[in-house]
Amino acid sequence: MRDLMLRVTTRYDRKPTDLIFAVHENTNHTNHLSLNKELVKIFQKTNDRIGKGAREDGNERRSQITLHSFRRFVKTTISDLGYTDYSEYFIGHFWSTYWRKKDSEKAEIFRKIESCLTFLNIHQLERQGADIQSKVEELEELNQSLRQRDKVKDDAIAQLSDQLVSLSARLQEIERRQDVGARLTFSV
Repeated sequence: MRDLMLRVTTRYDRKPTDLIFAVHENTNHTNHLSLNKELVKIFQKTNDRIGKGAREDGNERRSQITLHSFRRFVKTTISDLGYTDYSEYFIGHFWSTYWRKKDSEKAEIFRKIESCLTFLNIHQLERQGADIQSKVEELEELNQSLRQRDKVKDDAIAQLSDQLVSLSARLQEIERRQDVGARLTFSV
């Protein structure tokens, strides 16, 4: 990644038609295909690093998850939702002379399908986080209540234990007095 950044930030004469994120093979020429190759390499290394770099059966060079597999997923998902023409547009195929929609209509279609394309649903995660937080608070209250109840029971057990010790001592004293009284009665 550092190597890519160094190549991207190399000074050269900028032109209005230059790509923002392009790999500059030399100072006079930018090549978006080189950038694509770099992004594919970085994507594959990232997948390998996080444990998602499984390879296809019989081809150790080809990953199961690729940037192109995301593209296929998007195209198929949008088409399966009934927006085949929009799916072509969405993945960059602009050749249809018959499919013409305003930007507002395209945005509306996207709003309808967005949840089907989203792997990370922030709103759902926030709701789940709030649910989890409320459950944590509920469990903390229950835990505190149980601790309080345990403390009351521990105090009651300690008090009963003290009473048992006291009664045992009194019983021993009574038994001792009976023994002394019985000896006195025996000796008379």
